[in-house]
Amino acid sequence: MDLNHITVNTQSSIRMEGSKILYFDPYQIPAAAHDADFIFITHEHYDHFEPESIAKLKKEDTFLVAPESMKKKAISEAGIAEENCLFYQLGESFEEGGIAIETIPAYNKLKPFHPKGKKWQGYVVTLDGTRYYVSGDTDVNEDIKKVRCDVAMIPIGGFYTMDWKQAAEYIAQLKPKAVIPTHYGSIVGKKTDGQDFQKMLEGLDAGIQVELRL
Repeated sequence: MDLNHITVNTQSSIRMEGSKILYFDPYQIPAAAHDADFIFITHEHYDHFEPESIAKLKKEDTFLVAPESMKKKAISEAGIAEENCLFYQLGESFEEGGIAIETIPAYNKLKPFHPKGKKWQGYVVTLDGTRYYVSGDTDVNEDIKKVRCDVAMIPIGGFYTMDWKQAAEYIAQLKPKAVIPTHYGSIVGKKTDGQDFQKMLEGLDAGIQVELRL
């Protein structure tokens, strides 16, 4: 499966290019591209919601998609016109600007960093006929086990999220066609976590394509 249209800048800062250009949790964006059709924010932590990076990517008609629980913060800080800011509850499905979007709960089960009550979210986005899941910061939980996707992008660095072992077991059960691990090698997680994740997933004989982009 060709995934060359997807890049990971750092952490969970993802760019996806197709008939639309999508960004997820843009962070430490080096250059002002002003090419975003959509910017998706999973939650309000500084390495996922960075107004300085949003400013480098937005254009006049960019849509910002964020959790309903972030509405006040996003409208006041993102610098995107309020009419282009889209806020949805968890578990909703909708279409906007030629793409289908589903919101998926993202939370820790026992850790305090991403409480379920915050109602933060990941996304399943259908772009050009392919279903992409960008999970945001989450542990493996019953909600994300229900996801159906072709390509999964999940954190593997541990501490704040699932670690690479838990992630490999989850992906083996989820059975996407391909997976791109994120959220390791900088703020949290070792730079070798990606290789360890790949080796374990291959050992589970799941037949899933792994792309390392960090």
